[in-house]
Amino acid sequence: MPRSAEIMRIYDGEGDRLMENRDASEKVILLPDTSEMKTPDSRPKLRIMWGQHLLEDVLDGRYASLVCGVNAQDNSRGIIAQVSALLRTSQWDHAGITQHARRLVQKNTVSVVKFDLDTVEVLGLLRPSSREELSLEDLAVGFGIVAQMISRKPQRRPSASVSFLGAQVNRLVNEHGAEPSFETVLRTMHTAGYEGDVYPAVGMWRLTNTGVFGRYPFPASLESMRQGGF
Repeated sequence: MPRSAEIMRIYDGEGDRLMENRDASEKVILLPDTSEMKTPDSRPKLRIMWGQHLLEDVLDGRYASLVCGVNAQDNSRGIIAQVSALLRTSQWDHAGITQHARRLVQKNTVSVVKFDLDTVEVLGLLRPSSREELSLEDLAVGFGIVAQMISRKPQRRPSASVSFLGAQVNRLVNEHGAEPSFETVLRTMHTAGYEGDVYPAVGMWRLTNTGVFGRYPFPASLESMRQGGF
């Protein structure tokens, strides 16, 4: 049989047949965003880490820096507390993180606070003390600072970030007081100059009928469809 006629398989044995059309309540449809390219795309981009586990990847040492939200009230339920608790060599706990943030928080302006957790440096977007939620403007300012910090210190690469969506604390809202779309978050990060990996919120796994892309900027075909094209 000519190689062009061979059927590609993913799993060994009967795995492909068994996984075919499998009904799952939590899944995403990953779409290719480009045809096969002979040369890599060198433009700045964000990789979207569908199917990957942030905590495991951080603990495995895949990243030099991690971007997430922190506040000056209580960080016990935040991702930074989970990472610091799981890293045995970390000198931080959630109480110490909150005390440190309380010393540096600004009333009306977001700031970026560094936490050295030994194997990873957390760059925490510190929510202003006058607000109970992060705004898209806060996100833009914060990631502008993060992008500069990484540019000045390349050893902070590779870098990963949470999506800031579905957060228990440090909730992100748009101008209407609702959570923005994932695309809006990605656009804000990218426009601010950030280049790194972004981990989607767990709740996005329930969007079973929505096709997703593996990186941002999204392909031009999406905008064409939004304008009525194909």
